[in-house]
Amino acid sequence: MAQVRKTTHSRKTGARNTARRKASTTRKRSSRRAAPKRWSQRVTKESDALDLKRGVFKLKDPKKIAGSLKRSAEHSSRRKAGAYRSALSMLTFYINRAGKTLPKTQRTRLERAKVELKRAFGRE
Repeated sequence: MAQVRKTTHSRKTGARNTARRKASTTRKRSSRRAAPKRWSQRVTKESDALDLKRGVFKLKDPKKIAGSLKRSAEHSSRRKAGAYRSALSMLTFYINRAGKTLPKTQRTRLERAKVELKRAFGRE
């Protein structure tokens, strides 16, 4: 008795896979060259969300960070959302963009600044 094997998926030909791989790597290279260097730094400086005080994320006290973000958010004429939302989004953006390179002490300080920001806006 011969065994019959059922296949649940169809296989693609090797030529298609190779062509697809080449096309995707070509696209990645060309878009990588076109992207400006340090785009996240540019967003932090020129964002429509806030006009930030220089070195605000380097401050040692989470209350000072939250206070500065609150002041910037309330005085900004370019923001599109509410002051609280703009301030929190800029803080989260900075934390996310720093990623693994952000020292643990600074990350905890910035996470505490989020809590202080909520208190400052009365959203606790």
